[in-house]
Amino acid sequence: MSPRPLRVAFDTNVVLAATLFRSGRLGWLREHWHSGGVIPLASNATVAEFRRVLAYTKFHLQGHYQLEALAFYVSACTMLDAIGPCPVQCRDIKDQALLDLAQSGNADVLVTGDQDLLMLAGQTDFVIETPEAYRRRVFGDKQNP
Repeated sequence: MSPRPLRVAFDTNVVLAATLFRSGRLGWLREHWHSGGVIPLASNATVAEFRRVLAYTKFHLQGHYQLEALAFYVSACTMLDAIGPCPVQCRDIKDQALLDLAQSGNADVLVTGDQDLLMLAGQTDFVIETPEAYRRRVFGDKQNP
């Protein structure tokens, strides 16, 4: 019997790096999200944040490419309608939606590179870790998943 898929909340910057920079260090997440071995979690707030960031002029993405990137990620996600507050509060209010998502979605892991979130590790019901630590959790010591 295979282990149950992990329920994971991915920070916007992690999703962005994996989606826009396919050959980058987080490109492996693209296949991982659609593999069945993980249940990426999303909410209206986190999807809206991803969409907002995709529109940054520094990425030079035309509207249809923004929608394509958004659709690729969201199609792998389980959307949560009812989001309640996480009892742990982040000092950066913009990051609170991700904590709330992880808490409400019974996440196993929140994956982020954000220091404001990483400093909360051990204070929540879910693990908070970097993308590199998450890769090791999923694939062990394999260098190329």
